[in-house]
Amino acid sequence: MLPLFFELMIYVSLVGGLIAFLTTFFATKWFIRYARLIELVVKDQNKEDKLLIPISGGIPVMAGMFMGLSFFIFYTTFFGNLFDPYLGDKALNFLFAAIVSILMISFIGFVDDLIIKRDKESSAGLKQWQKPLLTLVAAVPLVVVNAGVNTLSIPFLGRVDIGLLYPLVFVPIGVMGAANMVNMLAGFNGLESGMGLVYTGMLALYAFVNGRNTAALIAFMTFCVLLAFFYFNRYPAKIFPGDSLTYLLGAVIASVAIIGNIEKAALIVSVPFIIEFFLKLRGGFKKQSYGYYYKGKVRSHYNKIYSLPHIFTVTGRFTEKQVTLFMILIEFIFCSLIWVI
Repeated sequence: MLPLFFELMIYVSLVGGLIAFLTTFFATKWFIRYARLIELVVKDQNKEDKLLIPISGGIPVMAGMFMGLSFFIFYTTFFGNLFDPYLGDKALNFLFAAIVSILMISFIGFVDDLIIKRDKESSAGLKQWQKPLLTLVAAVPLVVVNAGVNTLSIPFLGRVDIGLLYPLVFVPIGVMGAANMVNMLAGFNGLESGMGLVYTGMLALYAFVNGRNTAALIAFMTFCVLLAFFYFNRYPAKIFPGDSLTYLLGAVIASVAIIGNIEKAALIVSVPFIIEFFLKLRGGFKKQSYGYYYKGKVRSHYNKIYSLPHIFTVTGRFTEKQVTLFMILIEFIFCSLIWVI
């Protein structure tokens, strides 16, 4: 039987998750109308008619995360000081640092989303070299609170204490790498949010089972807001994630890994994005993941594979919805490996 205050912590987390879900759900409905009003829209590339769809869904998602985590912090501050044995004495510091990092990186993504090409093909606010440098700045809150554990498991050497190298080097690299990595794999209705549901849900469960409750809370709140957003982002999408959401999701993976000291699990769930990086590198980072509509299917613009979705679109035999489902299944397979590796 679980201790009373541990059960209470779970209930408070569930209420916070519900608040996060509802906030994102209604904020997304509003943001879709607002984005159309200010013409923050891009073409839906995989459709025959290429309708203009609102972009930058990370804004309502961030709003939901902020409200859900703020509720938990409020309850813990005023009523739940006995949660400390289950969260740790630095839990609130880590939560605030994660919130600030995620807010910063979402804003950076939003800046990139804001400037739309005249032909509405895509957004083009930031240059390729600017993105990693700016996302590096978002790691500062996690650095200043010294989040994570300064010891790493290194093959043949065992656990090694790397001291200040962890917060000053590994944390910034982790945040920057995760954010830009997740941003590479996009371009299909429901792809980013669908894959995000899988890895945030699995990381939340993994962190919870291993007693990393603060990390589990962050991952769980992200899962709740993505569930609300996926309703609007699934095929046929009413809104696109944009860089504001892909950067947010990368920051979440990094935050959960660092705060929960579950870097290995985070690395395993990120394998599809790592593969995507090398495929994009093969194409000089100039090849697009999406394809074009052809007789009800999606066909790649290229004959070679420069992105994971190209495995399916190069054949021209699958619909956009099927490609998204295949990618979600691939992510689920890798996420399942965290329990056995």
